[in-house]
Amino acid sequence: MRPAHLAQVLDREFLATAEGQHTPVMLWGPPGVGKSQLVAQLAQRHGVPMVDVRLSQMEPSDLRGIPFRVGDLVQWATPAMLPDAQRHGPRGVLFLDEITSAAPAVSAAAYQLILDRRLGEYAIPAGWAIFAAGNRQGDRGVTYAMPAPLANRFAHFEIEVDLDDWVQWAWRAGIDERLIGFLRFKPELLFDFDPARTLAGEMAFPSPRSWEFAHRALQKFGDRPTLLQGALAGCVGQAAGVECAAYLATLDRLPDLDAIVEGRDAAVPAEIDLQYAVAAALVGRALRAKGTADAARTWGHILDYAERLPTREMGVMLVADLHRSLGTALFAVPAFKRWAERAADVLLYD
Repeated sequence: MRPAHLAQVLDREFLATAEGQHTPVMLWGPPGVGKSQLVAQLAQRHGVPMVDVRLSQMEPSDLRGIPFRVGDLVQWATPAMLPDAQRHGPRGVLFLDEITSAAPAVSAAAYQLILDRRLGEYAIPAGWAIFAAGNRQGDRGVTYAMPAPLANRFAHFEIEVDLDDWVQWAWRAGIDERLIGFLRFKPELLFDFDPARTLAGEMAFPSPRSWEFAHRALQKFGDRPTLLQGALAGCVGQAAGVECAAYLATLDRLPDLDAIVEGRDAAVPAEIDLQYAVAAALVGRALRAKGTADAARTWGHILDYAERLPTREMGVMLVADLHRSLGTALFAVPAFKRWAERAADVLLYD
């Protein structure tokens, strides 16, 4: 399932705690696709705490608590990390990360916590949702097969990598527009994980997580061409790093972006890689203009330029990214109506 759709599922599952209809959710996927981030973003959207419990780092007693004697009886000290309404608040997210990397004895200790929302006398507050995440057995991580009793305590969803969802996140997160343009040009490199390559000794590979690392590398080494290619390769692997560095080296041939946003005459590149690059750069200019007095005029000039791109599909991609980044405010720009009328047949076809 696409990350954008999964975010909606998680939202609804969190809200369902108030109705007594919540079902614990298990997120599956290879490393680096954003499983943990999806859950963290949910907690941030709702303004609630997230208790992140890494089961792979625990022993059964860490979860169950430590026994102590009270008179002739033994009681259990509840671990402070587990959600408590007084300390953490009445609503929140309990996130059991790396659950497939936990030893079987630890995952067995979690059975009652997940299904019954209890561990002995301890009970999870009613307003708390339970989410978990883990890698699949074929992902070359330290994983155990999930026992059937534990699997039957979850609703299961597998995360698919989706470029449009990643681009929408990347604009919000401030990812360098040059990397967004590159991945629009080479979408197959957003995620390219082959477990066999890790066996051969290649540790870095392209993933949504590692492209965020590449963004940081570009900020640190962008002015050092002799270091940049190696830094990118260290984040996303040798092949993707070389391709990305080569793409970045061509960007000095971009048309005058200032001329485009000011409505002056500017060339339209014939090369497809430069078209992707200029489209990403213009979305970045549109975002920086948001909230300024010149925003509508700038957006109108970008829409006019979208009509001049050699293929109408490229123009549709540019405007779609503008809409994802700017929202419905784009529709109020007079140039949008003109563009939409001329691109109607492409939009209907899509």
